[in-house]
Amino acid sequence: MTEMPRLTDRSALMRNRARATRQGPALFLHEAALDEVQDRLSMVNRSFTKPAVVTGFPDFWAKALPEARIVPDDEVLALEPGAHDLVIHAMALHWANDPVGQIIQCRRALQPDGLFLSVAFGGQTLAPLRTALAEAESQVAGGLSPRVAPMAEIRDTGALLQRAGLALPVADSVPLRVSYADTLALMRDLRAMGEGNALAQRLRHPTRRTVMARAAAIHAELTGDTDGRITETFELVVLTGWAPDDSQPQPLRPGSAQTRLADALGTKETKLGD
Repeated sequence: MTEMPRLTDRSALMRNRARATRQGPALFLHEAALDEVQDRLSMVNRSFTKPAVVTGFPDFWAKALPEARIVPDDEVLALEPGAHDLVIHAMALHWANDPVGQIIQCRRALQPDGLFLSVAFGGQTLAPLRTALAEAESQVAGGLSPRVAPMAEIRDTGALLQRAGLALPVADSVPLRVSYADTLALMRDLRAMGEGNALAQRLRHPTRRTVMARAAAIHAELTGDTDGRITETFELVVLTGWAPDDSQPQPLRPGSAQTRLADALGTKETKLGD
């Protein structure tokens, strides 16, 4: 059997994260993700006593949620089956080679009626930067190379929860607009986040300066403002789903309705012709 190609070079990803941690990571997006997690949990009418967090930045999440078990986002998660009533996948799912597999492992770690909650980058993240890099490389070098990880669109993420066997799936997104002095400042910030290029098929040599200069010019055209700064968008996609349990609301059997839709809407039913 042919092995599926890998999206992410895990060794490169670990190096990027370690370098960011040593140099003082820029974790403002993790702070935004934490706010979203806390907001979702505040709307759930129950308390969680056995939480776990899957993340590539354990220090931040351990400090934010000291009662939680913190595990790395490895291919095989260090989670025991049925051990937790809450599993949070924090800002790492967009780097997973098998995102559905990650969610399935989280579901297996949940007790019945336990909550899975994920925050990760969505498909609208850095869209202008991706366009600028692609156009610049095509114009200057005559080809394209992988530079930004492909991220799931919000319309597709709910299906991931269903494929993983979670009940009551919900997916929504939060766009965050961030202003930078220029494109190079944005790229320095991505490096400080540990979000540099870790794609398995990436170029293994430095990008030509002429490519980067052209990309910066295109990027400024796409995102520049009157003050000479650029504004980029980071889309946080938030996923929630529950481990199945008999106590949860169940869909009605087709054909079991006791009231006509027309009556409920207060309208007259019109039959369609043949």
